[in-house]
Amino acid sequence: MTMLLLYAYCVGIVSSRKIERACYEDLAFRVLTGNQQPDHSRISEFRRRNLDALKGLFIQILRLCQKAGMVSLGHVALDGTKVQANASKHKAMSHERMLRAEKELQKEINALIRKAEILDAQEDRRYGKGNLGSELPDELRHKQGRLAKIRQARKEMEAETAAAAARQRQEEAEKARAKATAAEESDGSAPEQAELNRKAEAAAAKAAAAGDKAIEAAESAGLEPPDLEPLASDAMPRRGLARKADGTPTAKTQRNFTDSDSHLMQSSGTYLQGYNCQLAVDSDHQVIVAVGVSNQPPDVEHLEPMLERIAASAGELPDVMTMDAGYWSDDNAGHCEDLGIDAYIATGRLPHGKPPPPQRGPLPRDADARTRMARKIRSKKGSRIYAQRKAIVEPVNGQIKEGRGLRRFLLRGLEKVDGEWHLIAATHNLLKLFRYRRSQQQLWAAATG
Repeated sequence: MTMLLLYAYCVGIVSSRKIERACYEDLAFRVLTGNQQPDHSRISEFRRRNLDALKGLFIQILRLCQKAGMVSLGHVALDGTKVQANASKHKAMSHERMLRAEKELQKEINALIRKAEILDAQEDRRYGKGNLGSELPDELRHKQGRLAKIRQARKEMEAETAAAAARQRQEEAEKARAKATAAEESDGSAPEQAELNRKAEAAAAKAAAAGDKAIEAAESAGLEPPDLEPLASDAMPRRGLARKADGTPTAKTQRNFTDSDSHLMQSSGTYLQGYNCQLAVDSDHQVIVAVGVSNQPPDVEHLEPMLERIAASAGELPDVMTMDAGYWSDDNAGHCEDLGIDAYIATGRLPHGKPPPPQRGPLPRDADARTRMARKIRSKKGSRIYAQRKAIVEPVNGQIKEGRGLRRFLLRGLEKVDGEWHLIAATHNLLKLFRYRRSQQQLWAAATG
């Protein structure tokens, strides 16, 4: 019974409190454990401490689904869904407001300190110096704590934008150096080579200065030195905080006090404090073949790392992929073509539930990538294939959010949320495998009488 309950908890059928109560009511369990029962917080702590292992569980369950013949990778649909973080959007503050709040709080603290000094002098005159003292007033202690929290959040925001600017400068320096090297290998003219070398040196100097500034900002915030190396090919994109050319935040740049990794994102016409959760779903049995979480709202930057994750988790790339307009870019279309994937990416918003109108006539010779993709989707074959997207990946989002009730993450921080999303995907596939095996057994029983 206990193992069945734990399985039910993993797949989201029962809550941890129900497990706690059921274990207590189970006489055999009570005898074996000396009348001790697991507390719901213990189960939550077990999940939190084993998130890395649970990520591996997703791969293992996917392998079982493949072995059962549930995954063919003939057609995979990719989609992103916004999930609310364990934080409120009202607990965010802009850089401009932080600076203003710091000045206001510092002014109030100075006034309270002066008031406290006057009271101390009065008490010293009345009772003698050191005979009667009072603790720091609650109002002053509260304001000092709030000031420290706002100041730390501002420094962390400035460190994050400085690190992002340093990474951008580093990428620009690498591109400039690559151009100079290519020109040198192709025996370009001396003036052209000198100009490219000059630009490469200038870009390298700017990158070094930006790196020093990022390290200084991290030290000021009490953080570890930032990682300025380029992202791995399968890494989810980082949040792009709005910043100025010198790496400082803009006036409207925000940071959340509860979960600083989360980001304000638009979803269904409103804004939520959350994460962008990616799902790649196989068309055969709606098995999830790759997942990812980022705090970057646009989907377009997630295609390349998700392709890497599909290849890593499922063993190979799909033959056909369908994606909505959020993933469209010339680079994404070209990348899929280079990998041999027959991609169908919407180039604009299409009416819900209606096929795109067909286009007739020859394709212009000078048609760009967007025009070619739009014509491809509006062809009879393309329209039929793209129409399957909403029946492959969107029901999975509904099963997770509505059927299993995931409307908000329980953990905080990008790394922990990523582990929680892997657990949700793993248990989704486990449910699919369980129901598929049960249907196969029923078919076998009916066939054998």
